[in-house]
Amino acid sequence: MLSVLTQLLGGIGLFLLGMSLMTDSLKAIAGESLRLWLTRFTGSPLKAMFSGIGLTLLVQSSTATTLATIGFVSAGVLSFSHAIGVIIGANIGTTSTGWMVALLGLKFSIASFALPIISMGALLKLFGRDHVALLGLAIAGFGLLFFGIDLLQTAMADAAQRVDFSAWSSETLLTRLMLVLIGLVMTILLQSSSAAVTTTLAALATQTIDLQQALALVIGQNIGTVATAVLAAIGATASAKRTAAVHVIFNMLTAVMAFFLLLPGFVWLAQSVALLQHVDAVVMVAAFHTAFSLLGALIFIPLIKQLEQLIVYLIPEKELTSIRYLDDSLLEVPALAIAAAESVLRQTIVDIYTLLLKCLRGEIIASMVHTQELGTILQKVEQYLQDMPVPQSKADQQRLIALLRLMVYARILYGDLQTIANIEVLRSQTGLDQVLQQFADLLDKHIPYLLVDPSEKLPLALVEELTATRFWIREQQTVLRHQVIERSANAQISAAQALNLLAAQRWLEHVVDHTERVAKILHDEQHLETG
Repeated sequence: MLSVLTQLLGGIGLFLLGMSLMTDSLKAIAGESLRLWLTRFTGSPLKAMFSGIGLTLLVQSSTATTLATIGFVSAGVLSFSHAIGVIIGANIGTTSTGWMVALLGLKFSIASFALPIISMGALLKLFGRDHVALLGLAIAGFGLLFFGIDLLQTAMADAAQRVDFSAWSSETLLTRLMLVLIGLVMTILLQSSSAAVTTTLAALATQTIDLQQALALVIGQNIGTVATAVLAAIGATASAKRTAAVHVIFNMLTAVMAFFLLLPGFVWLAQSVALLQHVDAVVMVAAFHTAFSLLGALIFIPLIKQLEQLIVYLIPEKELTSIRYLDDSLLEVPALAIAAAESVLRQTIVDIYTLLLKCLRGEIIASMVHTQELGTILQKVEQYLQDMPVPQSKADQQRLIALLRLMVYARILYGDLQTIANIEVLRSQTGLDQVLQQFADLLDKHIPYLLVDPSEKLPLALVEELTATRFWIREQQTVLRHQVIERSANAQISAAQALNLLAAQRWLEHVVDHTERVAKILHDEQHLETG
């Protein structure tokens, strides 16, 4: 019995390892595609649902799709009602694992081709670069996944000879509820509904359990994903909690309908319809899994607006507008975490520029400028970047480097803001009006580009204009500096006033330089992506 248990645990472990390698690699390859797809193809709840299905099929992970959705709801790129559609689609898309196992993994001995697949994937990983290496990991994961299924089949066949499961085959309500509970616990322990469903299919294929038991277990395993979502949402942002709430409501209500309607319906069909009696029970379970997700979609899609209003009312937004973008759950998909952090930094830089602009134009005075909230946001971003794992994709690594450079200059600009009283010193000097106005106009032109989606980078023309303005201001500053020195020498102003004016002029030069550096970073990132 110990050998059976060891083989069973080993098979589950290999399946989980293979699934992790495959999904992590596919997420790294398609990380930016997740963002582009979700922002372009979610114009209606129905489109959002199909986008959720498509993305989950693409990366073989409903979690990745859900995390992407959380990030874009937080950033305001995706409405919450459309996000609900994506999440419903992700629940449907994740049933593809059951079909893959039923149609491929349990139909013939797969150990003979699983090992060559693992070998091919390892070679691509060793000798390939960037996307090719990631594809190699995904292929190796695919092979490990099926090798794990082969071990599960063998272990379940041995278990069927040693353990009597007939006690759980009765059709009583209590027995079915116990099986649902066992399925729920399986998902919580394995932290993967795919692994739990695969174990159930392997047990069914070896006749360790019957169809009715398998259907009840699958219902419980689907409910088990709720526990994972709830645990992930504890201490997270309101967007993550709202997304978890959608999971809970959708999965629980769908499970109730599946338990009382679909389960007895499928058992009756399998026993009464002659044509279906020749269909493999494993395929019936895969069809059942998809059917109750589709049933939930048919019920919830027309009620999305009402569901949105209920959840938003129950879970109000409490975080600062910017900080709510920084959802820790996005760290599992670096491309999305980078986009979220960049959005926050862009908005923070806009806030700094706005304060500078108002002071330059005399709309507010330095004593009215409060920077504590900006400092808090920058600290949150720094902590978020420290927690961010190093991306596997080279393109994401380049974006992260650009983001770190942007963080440095956001900090420097924040430091410049602490001495914004220099503007009032500059305004007291004759001849500086044109310089201050030129810089103010430039900031005014710069801000709209920072407010757009992170994928839209600064145009080269704006960077060149900033560079030209920096040189022009430096030339003007040289002339004005000589004027200050001459006035001090002629005793028109005191030495202390002269020093204050010179320090203020130097401060302005630094602010203009730092503004140009920020523009270059944002433009250079575009060059890295398109070059």
